[in-house]
Amino acid sequence: MSGRSRGVRAARVAVAVVLPGELALAACLASGVRPPGWALAGAEALVLAVLLLETWVLRSLYVAARARGADRRTARQAAVREAVPVTVRRLVLHELRALASLARWVRRGRHGVRPGDFAAAYTGPQTAMMYGLLFVMVIETVALAFLVPWPVVHRMILVLDLYGVVLVLALHAACVTRPHVVRPDGSLRIRYGALFDLAIPPDAVVSVRVERRYPQGRLITLSEDGVLDLIVGSQTSVTLELNRPLPFTRPFGATGTARTIRFHADDPRALVSALRQPV
Repeated sequence: MSGRSRGVRAARVAVAVVLPGELALAACLASGVRPPGWALAGAEALVLAVLLLETWVLRSLYVAARARGADRRTARQAAVREAVPVTVRRLVLHELRALASLARWVRRGRHGVRPGDFAAAYTGPQTAMMYGLLFVMVIETVALAFLVPWPVVHRMILVLDLYGVVLVLALHAACVTRPHVVRPDGSLRIRYGALFDLAIPPDAVVSVRVERRYPQGRLITLSEDGVLDLIVGSQTSVTLELNRPLPFTRPFGATGTARTIRFHADDPRALVSALRQPV
């Protein structure tokens, strides 16, 4: 194994190990547990070492790609793909898209909706929950401001809490500004914020119907017989039958195939009608 290959492997492992460690440290601080000074110093030194390693590996991969004749953009993309795990890349990409949705939400814009398209919202079941969560987070931030006696820890918790508030708002904004879309040709785009996006061609649809269900599970659940549930607020309201398995990508890069898709729309009858009557 070459030195560069060993460096790439070490960088990928380091990122995969350090990120959970940083989250654990943040959780300790948020709960009022103050680690020893040597632990904080060691954690920061480790993060710095990982950043330096990542920088060295990315530069080496970039230089190698340029030497093979790649242009600057292609070389940068190739270096990131090789050095950074796909889960980390997708996590960062989801957060950036969600944060960008805040500006779109303020402008009342919608992503991927063209003239003539039918846009179907799906945030109804989760809106109250999202705002309730925001209220609890704000109360928690104010309470911790009085309860935490250490200024450094207080500032760290404040930053984490404020980022959490912004992130929850951004996730909801992404859902509002990225609705399901029915194209005039009968194609369908099923989405959940910036986390899930699946295009259904019109020739793949066998039937579509309004069917309200209350499944248990995570946001995306795939059964052994190929039924994909995209659950919003513990419910789905539209069932789509396909004539062939269609591939889809989960939020962190894993893939699967589905022959039946159940998802939610705030006005399922309008969506079903639009899908049955393409222009």
